[in-house]
Amino acid sequence: MRTYRYFLLLFWVGQPYPTFSTPLSKRTSGFPAKKRALELSGNSKNELNRSKRSWMWNQFFLLEEYTGSDYQYVGKLHSDQDRGDGSLKYILSGDGAGDLFIINENTGDIQATKRLDREEKPVYILRAQAINRRTGRPVEPESEFIIKIHDINDNEPIFTKDVYTATVPEMSDVGTFVVQVTATDADDPTYGNSAKVVYSILQGQPYFSVESETGIIKTALLNMDRENREQYQVVIQAKDMGGQMGGLSGTTTVNITLTDVNDNPPRFPQSTYQFKTPESSPPGTPIGRIKASDADMGENAEIEYSITEGEGLDMFDVVTDQETQEGVITVKKLLDFEKKKVYTLKVEASNPHVEPRFLYLGPFKDAATVRIMVEDVDEPPVFSKLAYILQIREDAQINTTIGSVTAQDPDAARNPVKYSVDRHTDMDRIFNIDSGNGSVFTSKLLDRETLLWHNITVIATEINNPKQSSRVPLYIKVLDVNDNAPEFAEFYETFVCEKAKADQLIQTLRAIDKDDPYSGHQFSFSLAPEATSGSNFTIQDNKDNTAGILTRKNGYNRHEMSTYLLPVVISDNDYPVQSSTGTVTVRVCACDHHGNMQSCHAEALVHPTGLSTGALIAILLCIVTLLVTVVLFAALRRQRKKEPLIISKEDIRDNIVSYNDEGGGEEDTQAFDIGTLRNPEAIEDSKLRRDIVPEALFLPRRTPAARDNTDVRDFINQRLKENDTDPTAPPYDSLATYAYEGTGSVADSLSSLDSVTTDGDQDYDYLSDWGPRFKKLADMYGGVDSDKDS
Repeated sequence: MRTYRYFLLLFWVGQPYPTFSTPLSKRTSGFPAKKRALELSGNSKNELNRSKRSWMWNQFFLLEEYTGSDYQYVGKLHSDQDRGDGSLKYILSGDGAGDLFIINENTGDIQATKRLDREEKPVYILRAQAINRRTGRPVEPESEFIIKIHDINDNEPIFTKDVYTATVPEMSDVGTFVVQVTATDADDPTYGNSAKVVYSILQGQPYFSVESETGIIKTALLNMDRENREQYQVVIQAKDMGGQMGGLSGTTTVNITLTDVNDNPPRFPQSTYQFKTPESSPPGTPIGRIKASDADMGENAEIEYSITEGEGLDMFDVVTDQETQEGVITVKKLLDFEKKKVYTLKVEASNPHVEPRFLYLGPFKDAATVRIMVEDVDEPPVFSKLAYILQIREDAQINTTIGSVTAQDPDAARNPVKYSVDRHTDMDRIFNIDSGNGSVFTSKLLDRETLLWHNITVIATEINNPKQSSRVPLYIKVLDVNDNAPEFAEFYETFVCEKAKADQLIQTLRAIDKDDPYSGHQFSFSLAPEATSGSNFTIQDNKDNTAGILTRKNGYNRHEMSTYLLPVVISDNDYPVQSSTGTVTVRVCACDHHGNMQSCHAEALVHPTGLSTGALIAILLCIVTLLVTVVLFAALRRQRKKEPLIISKEDIRDNIVSYNDEGGGEEDTQAFDIGTLRNPEAIEDSKLRRDIVPEALFLPRRTPAARDNTDVRDFINQRLKENDTDPTAPPYDSLATYAYEGTGSVADSLSSLDSVTTDGDQDYDYLSDWGPRFKKLADMYGGVDSDKDS
């Protein structure tokens, strides 16, 4: 058998070549024909001899965290084709090739250039190949191998939390679970004990313990009381290497809080309490507070208070203030100093939430004695009843006593009391009261039909202390007296047919009475005595407070008698008997054969010597129509006569009155005094209405001709006065234009109107001297003069 001085690995992981995917088989000399393999020599100093049927794997092992100064030797690659003449070249590729791992291309030695950390990368996969240095062709197939980093204990255990927080009920049994802590070690758990963690307690004994393998913390001391100590700080250590010497360790802190359980009963700090309250305290008034202390907290410290026994069990009550856990003692019923001055109560405080396992500690309740002293106060008078009800007949005379009320001072002094009526409840002053004895009497007459009940208030006041007063309602019922006569329930107006038979019912009568007798109403109906004889109708009393009107004969004639007035007497059955007479109107009407009314008016008879009633009515209507027409026509004319002069707003704004009076020309400087125009003198004469046509007709006033050389101010004042006194002038806001030229012009007036009244001929030769603009005018007037001369 041939012996090699190398560690030979066959590459079988993921290789396409069948030579390197199976372990080497036994051979006598060299490798099989036409197959080459790289010999991998590790860094072990011991020679490895290939044995028959032995297995060798393609991997190197390298320790992490190498601290040497030189490169760390990994192994050596060698090919059977290498004759040592330098014709072969070894190359390396894969994870970290050329950076972490380098290879000597001549010798095939592999070295690690840096410190390796298994926790960063535990395995490196590389590929090696031998090539011909001259041709660059591989002489061996590419082989893959693994460099596996061996772990060393370079990581201490680390807890998942820096600080743990846990709670456990107080008074727990030994071994009660508290919390579990966990630490992890980054080292390789499959290689040695580097990652085997063991837990121990460094601080927190003897109260707690920890299981070395699981990290579970448990209670180690019995009956730990929260009221004595509530917080505990426990330090737990986790150490690798199974806790052996040289192992690395880490610690964590566990803050443990004891939670409360109801293991303490409430206790009163004192056995007796004493309070005072005035006797005037209304129900619900707090008197005082008591508080029992409980060392527990939360709902375990909640306390319920109750009165278990004592003289004032029904006079006082106690309620629990949920915020302060105090017992508030309140008044349950009205107190009376004169009846009882001191009350003794027994108040009990207990826990509503009790844990049965602590009942052996004793009852979870406590009791205290409470003494309550009632203080005397000046109380108002007290009536003997909460309300009084009195009755009186409505026919009672003034000053009739109805009844009395009674009130007295409940204090020991028994101060005298005076009575009065609250006039706000008796505005009409119908009743009054005796201030000394409380007798109530009438001061006005009563009427039950006007008001049945009178509700008034009586005031009782201490004479020595008027501030102390009390009130009581007094209800007075007015009893009925038969002082109202019955009357018809409605106004009755009926009819009877002309062909009616005797004893025929034509109307049913009903009556009402304002009185209210105790036995009910019982009315009787009958004809008035003056209508009994010779009446055409009879009254039938039905004995049920109704009556019927019956005919007494056959047939009626509306031309003879169209309307009958039937007096009916209605009487009641009370004492004294009251009666009244009502009138029923019966009209005679024409009816059809079914008895339905058709007409109740008597037809007028036509006489040969006169006109019928219908004709007279028609004539009268015609006369009335003519009179109405005349009156309307006259009213319309009168309204039209008073119509405003100017109707629309446009007429008021745009009405312009022009006066064509010529002025004196442009040289008349005296005529136009602007200062005078800005402040004209107002002539206040009597003015007439200008919005309607005046009642009297005024003739138009002729305006006198203005004097020559009249000043503009005088002219305007004259025109203003004429307009103010003229009833036919437009309203005040109309515009009037005064066109007055004035006097003193060199050319005088250019108007041809003035030339008509001139007696002598005028000379127009001066027009030729005015220049070419007046040449045409000079020729026209000059020619006229020449014709006239010829």
